[in-house]
Amino acid sequence: MKSPGNQKIRQLIKPALHISLFFPAVYLVYGFFAGTIGINPIETITHVTGQWGLRILLLSLAITPLARITRSGWLIQLRRLVGLYCFFYAVLHFSIYLVFDLSLDFGFLVEDILERPYITVGFLTFVILTLLAITSPIRIRQRMAHTMITWNRLHQMVYAAGILSIVHFLWITRVDDTEPLIYALILALLLGYRIRTAYQKIHRRQPNSTALYQ
Repeated sequence: MKSPGNQKIRQLIKPALHISLFFPAVYLVYGFFAGTIGINPIETITHVTGQWGLRILLLSLAITPLARITRSGWLIQLRRLVGLYCFFYAVLHFSIYLVFDLSLDFGFLVEDILERPYITVGFLTFVILTLLAITSPIRIRQRMAHTMITWNRLHQMVYAAGILSIVHFLWITRVDDTEPLIYALILALLLGYRIRTAYQKIHRRQPNSTALYQ
């Protein structure tokens, strides 16, 4: 039986997530107009939106392990919300680069993608996140159940997006690699947990080898 206290906590978590995940964007907008985010606000906004996109991506990957460890299955319901906020910051990050760095010149965009590896990796990450966001609605999931590429298989690409985004971050970091390396360690732990869980599932499905000789 669910206690009233736990029910109230669940009801508060989603609004708290909305506020927490949207706040960085509000802060950047305020800082831009107030002139409090440095002498190069466009560069600051570009970097910060990318950082928050990566942080929220890692948060989305941490939800399933957290739900299993704490036996709180209802946490899984938050994955789509968190994932869409990750995409929101990825769109902001890419849009600022496209508008302010390239002046909406798609020819320059193609050149950057082909000639600058960190842009190539960043663009691939954005493409993956876009695919995941487009296929997140329930109706799309149901339609994908009858195709060769199932929703679950497609959404395993989120780990590729995590790896690519960390590589992108490492390549653009000029002074201190500490932050991207911390994110890399977190992603490695989450990926290790995923691999371990998958291995345990496969092992449970295999018949006991000793039973074959009985």
